[in-house]
Amino acid sequence: MPTISNISGPYRFFFYSFDCNEQMHVHVQRERMICKFWIQPVALARNQGFAPKELNAIREAILKNRDKIMEAWYEHCGTNTRSKN
Repeated sequence: MPTISNISGPYRFFFYSFDCNEQMHVHVQRERMICKFWIQPVALARNQGFAPKELNAIREAILKNRDKIMEAWYEHCGTNTRSKN
């Protein structure tokens, strides 16, 4: 399960190995809370435990680091993966 490095803050941004069969997204975890955001466009897909205020902060972190997240996705999954525009 690849973790995206160099994103500051209390969150771990990562993918699961089987994620490449879905449109581009990232999982975010802090303690026992986890959520999933689609990348294009940035939108919440699933949430387990995060408060709305914190989800907004996570969304902003994703927007700020979207290029880094996309680069990590392509390194992990390749460029011929499903994407939704």
